[in-house]
Amino acid sequence: MTLVLIVDDVAAMAEQYAYDLKRLRGYETLVAGSGRSALDTLAAEPVDCVILDLEMPGMDGFEVLRSVERLGLRVPVIVYTGTGNYDRCAQAIRLGAVSFIDKAEPMERVGQEIENAIERRRLVDQVVSLRRGFGVDSPLVGASPALVKLQQSIARIAPIPSPVLILGESGTGKELVARELHRLGAAPKGPFIAVNSAALPHDLVESELFGHERGAFTGAAATRKGAFEAASGGTLFLDEIGDLPLAAQAKLLRVLEERHVTRVGGTKTIAVDTRVVAATHRDLEKEVAEGRFREDLFFRLNVHPLRVPPLRERLSDVPALVEHLLAATCSRFGIKPKKAGAEVLEALMAYDWHRNNVRELRNVVERMVIATDREDLTRDDVPAEIRDHKGRSAVTRSTSASPRSFEEQKVEAERQIIVAALERNDWHITHTAKELGLSDHASLLKVMRRLGVQRDT
Repeated sequence: MTLVLIVDDVAAMAEQYAYDLKRLRGYETLVAGSGRSALDTLAAEPVDCVILDLEMPGMDGFEVLRSVERLGLRVPVIVYTGTGNYDRCAQAIRLGAVSFIDKAEPMERVGQEIENAIERRRLVDQVVSLRRGFGVDSPLVGASPALVKLQQSIARIAPIPSPVLILGESGTGKELVARELHRLGAAPKGPFIAVNSAALPHDLVESELFGHERGAFTGAAATRKGAFEAASGGTLFLDEIGDLPLAAQAKLLRVLEERHVTRVGGTKTIAVDTRVVAATHRDLEKEVAEGRFREDLFFRLNVHPLRVPPLRERLSDVPALVEHLLAATCSRFGIKPKKAGAEVLEALMAYDWHRNNVRELRNVVERMVIATDREDLTRDDVPAEIRDHKGRSAVTRSTSASPRSFEEQKVEAERQIIVAALERNDWHITHTAKELGLSDHASLLKVMRRLGVQRDT
């Protein structure tokens, strides 16, 4: 439910606006008769948008805008004026207001301005979230059998609103898979809210997830929406769900079943339309057996499990990932693009990336970029611990990982051989076919088509 605060020292004007907005748009409305009262309301209520009169005695609209900025209140403010002094409105825009209207405007346009302001705020928040979350380590670069299988599963599951449980080792990109589920889902324009369960202080877990009322506990100076409310109409990503305390697990189960939340310190239930995507690197079945995770919550979340393969199961994607990471890293640092030679790629493909998967590869690429001024990276630029690593054999790696069929392992091994040979020969098809002992370039092209190998992967 959208909550709008109208701030005007003329009570009749404010009440009329409140009445009309509720009648025409169904908004919940609050009224404040002064700047100070407005700030008190913003501290106590989860307001979605403010309509602010600039000309008020005492604390005027400009001082309210400065205070909103100073207090870090992320609420869109629309100023309105009855004087026609648009220079002052422009000044308000410079202080952070999102738009201005005349008090004589039709209420239909006022309602549209409110919708636009809330949507702009949502988009800004989403862009910030995307910039923070995507970085340069996308796990969805490549065309290995393991990655293609994951992409197909994402496309199949994304439109279904049921919970999804993403399983994978650290650094495989579970959050980015969650974002892809959101992008391809039924409400891609809705919010995407990510919460790291392991990073939440135990005494604040329920407040972060379900919100709290003002005064619910020491330090709760203002009413606050929780992650479920913030993500309503979109996706809530609960990372490291295995670290959630048992008490919060019980409340989470109830919210998943009833689709309502009750803020800490509150009594009113609030409907939420939130798709939950959870992720963990833990073995939740083991956690259930040892009493650290609720069995009923596990079954509720495990409707559609998605496994993100570790990088060692898709080493043939390393060249494509390195190309992507080099371009992104050089762009981020504002330096000339660099290229990795075949011997670099072979060294990187020979490593099993057991410590941190794609995130570890990203860090290694960044180290190589910074360590040399040359545009062409050589094997000497590969960190010694990667270059000289004596890892387990491909067979050992495959059998110790999560179960894969013989055919899947065989196709990935073939793919690694073909990609490495193409890189050594600068993707010259005839030369590569000759090196591999194939009869002609047509034979290699046939193998490449079967394995999904192409240079732009």
